[in-house]
Amino acid sequence: MRAVGLLIKRWVDIAVSAVLLILSAPLMAVCGLIIKLDSHGPVFFRQDRLGKGGKLFRVFKFRTMVQNAERIGTIVTVTDPRITRVGHVFRKFRMDEWPQLINVFRGEMSLVGPRPLVALYAHTWTEQEKKRLEMKPGMTGWQQVNGAAKNTWEERVELDLWYIEHWSLWLDLKIFLRTPLIVLRADTVYGSDGKELSAIPSRVLSGDESTKSDATSSVHDRGVPS
Repeated sequence: MRAVGLLIKRWVDIAVSAVLLILSAPLMAVCGLIIKLDSHGPVFFRQDRLGKGGKLFRVFKFRTMVQNAERIGTIVTVTDPRITRVGHVFRKFRMDEWPQLINVFRGEMSLVGPRPLVALYAHTWTEQEKKRLEMKPGMTGWQQVNGAAKNTWEERVELDLWYIEHWSLWLDLKIFLRTPLIVLRADTVYGSDGKELSAIPSRVLSGDESTKSDATSSVHDRGVPS
């Protein structure tokens, strides 16, 4: 039954993402124009993320930082000077994630699932943590509607694994319907300290210095993507 459910999940992903892409095309075009008028650089930011089974794919996002932001700093904070004026609004309401509908339509992501993370910290993951790669990553997920950036890495993994173990089409619908309320509340984009750290294992932040150095040597548009 799970296999049939996953097949239906894919059909739903194709249908819903196609409809949303068509309906939101004018609005996304306006967003692109605003980004170009606000700062120099491309409209989209593309980055390699871990997909199902650890396969890498390029995720699409609206650019929310100044061009070449990775050369300026690392950890993203709510007061990060690298974030553009438009970028602050896009991040607050997660509008920067809209282009990921393209990834959903292409089959690299799902509407609902564990959020796709960069491979940068994967070498520090335990075998248990790697199980979050057993399902296709999503635009929203159980972790996203239950704290998002306010969670620690350990809480993120626990919520993601709970979702995978208890997955059902009904659970996906429940998460999908809860997402707009979470987005409008806009209080889970950053942690209580104003930083995006939920995607970094705690042992990397406070553990072995050599591991910590390796894991933080590269920077991405959102620094520590959620």
